[in-house]
Amino acid sequence: MLHFLALLYAAHGLMPGPSLPAWMAGCWEERKGDRWTEECWTAPRDAIMLGSGRSGRGNSVSSWEVMQIVHEETDDPAIPWMTFYGAPGGKNRTAFVWVPAKGDRLTFMNAQHDYPQRIRYWRDGKYLIAETALADGSRAQRWRYSPKR
Repeated sequence: MLHFLALLYAAHGLMPGPSLPAWMAGCWEERKGDRWTEECWTAPRDAIMLGSGRSGRGNSVSSWEVMQIVHEETDDPAIPWMTFYGAPGGKNRTAFVWVPAKGDRLTFMNAQHDYPQRIRYWRDGKYLIAETALADGSRAQRWRYSPKR
């Protein structure tokens, strides 16, 4: 299936395929008063990046997640592919498949998942922007992360 989708996207000029997003590596945070959210991503190594995220208020953690971005193999090794895996609270690991697109946004989709169905990342200067939404873009939540000190 991934091979077919990759060929379809290539035919519409939406390739070349991805490389792991080294521009996400590091620790990032967003602060709003005493509320905070942070994400940390390892630099790409071999075919994987590892991530963690947590949110809270003051010194209390209210939620956390472990994540991976994996460079997957397809039927044709010349066609690269990526999958984002998220596990809120370390449970129910869910796959979101990379969606090739023009531009500098990295998008992953899983239309069968309740929420989110779409996960996107992009850079805006020194900031890392993360967004979750339903597949059609509704119910979007966005974080504007600064490099963490």
